[in-house]
Amino acid sequence: MGMTALSIAATGMSAQQTNLDVIANNIANINTTGYKRSKAEFTDLLYETVRSQGVSQQAGLGLVPEGAKLGLGVRLAAIRDIHLQGALQNTGNPFDLAINGRGWFQITGPDGETLYTRDGAFNLNENRQLVTLNGYLIEPEITIPENATQVTINDSGMVYAYVDGQAAPTEVGQIALANFPNEAGLDPLGDNLFRETEASGAAVSGVPGSPNYGKLLQTYLEGSNVDAVHEITAMIAAQRAYEMNSKVIQAADEMSSTVTKGIR
Repeated sequence: MGMTALSIAATGMSAQQTNLDVIANNIANINTTGYKRSKAEFTDLLYETVRSQGVSQQAGLGLVPEGAKLGLGVRLAAIRDIHLQGALQNTGNPFDLAINGRGWFQITGPDGETLYTRDGAFNLNENRQLVTLNGYLIEPEITIPENATQVTINDSGMVYAYVDGQAAPTEVGQIALANFPNEAGLDPLGDNLFRETEASGAAVSGVPGSPNYGKLLQTYLEGSNVDAVHEITAMIAAQRAYEMNSKVIQAADEMSSTVTKGIR
């Protein structure tokens, strides 16, 4: 039994180490634009059946009402991204966009694949196209005229450019957003980019401000949704759980040592 306790407690220590890794990543990204905090989810392992419930111990006797099953520890089930809204921060950059509500910007990745992000820190490339900080084009493509003196993007994603000599603005494009049946199923790639998967479901494109799609805010960026107080509290709890599992290993070792000394 002592050796079983050793292995069970070892799975607990491994789980809390993973939990701490997730918390550390959240804290590291506390200032990352559009970052969504993660949470480690755990499940119990298989059970060793010592005595089965619902069967008769002997012929002619009643059924055993309660069995005895010994759990064998814990394992990591998932690391879930918590897609809650982050705080909106004013930057003054006319090409910075924040999504207030649901939705993802659609980006053309380096191999032409459509990727998705909540990071709306955009700017212009050498061709005056709207791109991410890594130079990836937004979908659909938006090109700003060379003689534009001001660019306005309204909450429904319409992009207007004011040109010298013209009183009325010129419409230059429409920014669309994508939604997913299961945002937690998106595949994080780094650089604030996500990829569609079978678990996330297919992207459904729509206009900002329409039902189920958030509105756009120009000159704003969405901050991380990491709560420093929550993460510090979770870190302390993980540390205590790790210590308790360590104590179990120590106790099991002492019990085993006592038995060994008795045999001698």
